[in-house]
Amino acid sequence: MIVGVARETKEGEQRVALEPAAVAALVGDGHALRVETGAGSAVGHNDAAYREAGATIEEPWHADLVVKVKEVQERDLPRIPRGATIFSFHHLPREPGRTRALARLGVNAIAFEMVRDARGGYPLLAPMSVIAGRMAIEVGTRLIGPPTARGRHNVLVLGAGHAGLNAARTAAAQGEQVTVLTRSERSRDAARAEGFDAAVATPEAVERHALAADLVVGAVFVPGEPTPKLLPRALVRRMRRGAVIVDISIDAGGVAETSRPTTHDDPSYVEDGVVHYCVPNMPAALPREGAAAISAAILPYVRELAAKGVARAVRDNPALRSGVLLWNGRVNHAGIAAEAGLPYTPLSDSDLA
Repeated sequence: MIVGVARETKEGEQRVALEPAAVAALVGDGHALRVETGAGSAVGHNDAAYREAGATIEEPWHADLVVKVKEVQERDLPRIPRGATIFSFHHLPREPGRTRALARLGVNAIAFEMVRDARGGYPLLAPMSVIAGRMAIEVGTRLIGPPTARGRHNVLVLGAGHAGLNAARTAAAQGEQVTVLTRSERSRDAARAEGFDAAVATPEAVERHALAADLVVGAVFVPGEPTPKLLPRALVRRMRRGAVIVDISIDAGGVAETSRPTTHDDPSYVEDGVVHYCVPNMPAALPREGAAAISAAILPYVRELAAKGVARAVRDNPALRSGVLLWNGRVNHAGIAAEAGLPYTPLSDSDLA
């Protein structure tokens, strides 16, 4: 198979989907790798390193499978051939225009964030969530400033998946007072098992703890759906002046009605007296660590896709199948289809024959 590795075009994004060692493994499997020039330069992997790994440095989009980190950008669309298969983060909730653009191109879109293993986990989302959770506390406490007269900050974490739990762990390690609210009983049990004050994320509980918080971390993930707005604007207005919301969930709309995407160049803003940090690709601030984690996580799946062919690999592996959002341009997720005003077409075995 021909596998293309695209250079990232999203603002502030410096990671690369496959490092040279991963490329060498795929070349060793007998596949041809086309790496876009400069794809890994920001993380210390120049074109020569990819050539040494056995890749050619050329246009990556006319390949059987294209891998990249972040979602397709507007500037990418003219380069994408009809029927391309793109394995990346896609983040299509609340992006109906991008969904329609991919559908028009007849794309097969397999989303890192939707790949789900037999235990119900998200193995390709998890490494980035770990980084984002840790960063949320580092960024948030820096934006708050020194501890209050209480000697520590009140930190509210909404969500207890990988991002939420790592935010809670980081905050606790810094001596902060941590509360975790989540709608998931399993996640709640996991948070309690680590000694955190964890409760159900009812509107009443969210309100009570948000009003007392110096820092709120939004770490809610609903697969393929927009993030529920746990912090309505009216509540944000009543939060402490100078409090901070770090909204990791902004890729799917964010937990606060006042959240809007920001960039690494201009990451925060103040609305209703509350500081908001809403960078969609937070781990891009740690590009070397992020690239290494992504490359290691996706390599087994890329090897399977390349060895079997995309259709057969998706048919055989339920984890990959769960990641398919579009197949031949047809939208395979009901919520995303409804947002884009397109028909919902469940993926069937006949589609993968």
